[in-house]
Amino acid sequence: MLQTNFKFPGQTAFYKGKVRDVYTIDDRLMVMIVSDRISAFDVVLPRPIPYKGQVLNQIAAQMMDATADIVPNWIQDVPLPNVTIGLKCKTFPVEMVVRGNLTGHAWRVYKSGGRELCGVPLPNGMKENDFFPSPIITPSTKAHEGHDEDISREGIISRGLIKEEDYDQLEKYALALFERGKELAKKHGLILADTKYEFGKLGNTIYLIDEVHTPDSSRYFYSDTYEENQKAGKPQRQLSKEFVREWLMEHGFQGKTGQKVPDMSDEFVQSVSDRYIELFEHITGKKFIKQDIPERDIETKITEALEGL
Repeated sequence: MLQTNFKFPGQTAFYKGKVRDVYTIDDRLMVMIVSDRISAFDVVLPRPIPYKGQVLNQIAAQMMDATADIVPNWIQDVPLPNVTIGLKCKTFPVEMVVRGNLTGHAWRVYKSGGRELCGVPLPNGMKENDFFPSPIITPSTKAHEGHDEDISREGIISRGLIKEEDYDQLEKYALALFERGKELAKKHGLILADTKYEFGKLGNTIYLIDEVHTPDSSRYFYSDTYEENQKAGKPQRQLSKEFVREWLMEHGFQGKTGQKVPDMSDEFVQSVSDRYIELFEHITGKKFIKQDIPERDIETKITEALEGL
């Protein structure tokens, strides 16, 4: 599924994100349809990845359920494998990025000589993919268009993006969620290296929203080869979409002005789909079942689900 164009009873708004199509119902509920679109460097790539939406939505639903004792979440129903219906919250305009290992964006900053990220000091003498002494939080602004930007705790509060008391609570939630995510990953032979969380508020209650511990929002290493690869200075075997970013960089694309997205072959698209399914099966311990649902049935099933809410 590349995109949708539904009209639901009581629909009051529609928003098309990089990956999700979001319908607002009676200004009370949100229908989130996770498409098969894929983005990298904040750019939506031209070809969809088969079953990616189902993978992301089903992992997120399971992880929301597994962390509901830490923080309330927005989910009210998951009527289809790629659809979630939940509460409409006022979204905090910042993503809470938690890093357990020096990898990805943090490593690129470190390798270029940076020893601070989002106001957080980075220890000297680290190698790529090393564990931090303890997990760090490196927030980023949440851009509806264009690039997200790194920002410090002080910048968030001074700019009035989030009240200090709310931000302090978000930090506590984010670190607790990351610890739970690490525990869940360990059971399946994985290391949760980094991830991001998004939160919203309804009344006086903060809710966990969007997706949790998916390959789009997280990076996982295989734990059985981690120590060996670190000692040998080899890249870590990982389950995330970082390999998509690496493939794009190898083909001269980093989302910069004037750069053209390279052609994605059928073989590459299939390999990305296979990697998403692989992560689903590793992190959930369940066999992934591909479901091809006609678009007309999707609209009908969502409408029926809304009637019960």
